[in-house]
Amino acid sequence: MEHRNETLLETFRFRYACKKFDPNKIVPEEDFQTILEAARLSPTSFGFEPWNLIVLQDEELKKKLFPMAWGAQNSLNGASHFVILLARRKNDLLYSSDYLTHIMKDVKKLPDDVAEGMRNAFQRFQEKDFNLLESDRALFDWASKQTYIVLANMLTAAAYLGIDSCPIEGFNREEVEELLTKEGLMDPEHFGVSVMAGFGYRGEEPRHEKTRQPLSELVRWK
Repeated sequence: MEHRNETLLETFRFRYACKKFDPNKIVPEEDFQTILEAARLSPTSFGFEPWNLIVLQDEELKKKLFPMAWGAQNSLNGASHFVILLARRKNDLLYSSDYLTHIMKDVKKLPDDVAEGMRNAFQRFQEKDFNLLESDRALFDWASKQTYIVLANMLTAAAYLGIDSCPIEGFNREEVEELLTKEGLMDPEHFGVSVMAGFGYRGEEPRHEKTRQPLSELVRWK
């Protein structure tokens, strides 16, 4: 048990936001597929999986993305794999949507009465608990929160495999969405860009040790 605990903590200590990747080192396909599977197995609210991934490999498209994603430039210059996480929009997230029907019927394979109960519960959740129907942005932000669970699991899986990563929020979302739509990689009626990440191997060691507040300032017990 002690060994497992330390192995897990060492994984988190290894992970940092890599600012310089070695462009000559490529993540093995088997390892990257494991990272993608960690994403697929991630939990989401109600299990509705309101996300998609784009694994960007085309060098010309990376060049187009470069000026509109300032926080991604180090990753675009050297990371082995570059990922854009998309969150679903209102069209797919309303409790009455065809997408949610698909998830409940075709993916979860729920009986009709169980699916109807889940739909009603989700309606109450949207209308009363989280007030998600107040705006299109509220629903998109809710879906984006789910992508961060996916992202966290991808980063941790990568670190466990000795692979570096960098989560990225530094980009002009409107410009990036316009580019991805123009390139046929995203339907703006159904998706928006949530966050990005680079995966690869560090080209230099971290300049500083990982700094965090002590647990005594972050956790309360009652």
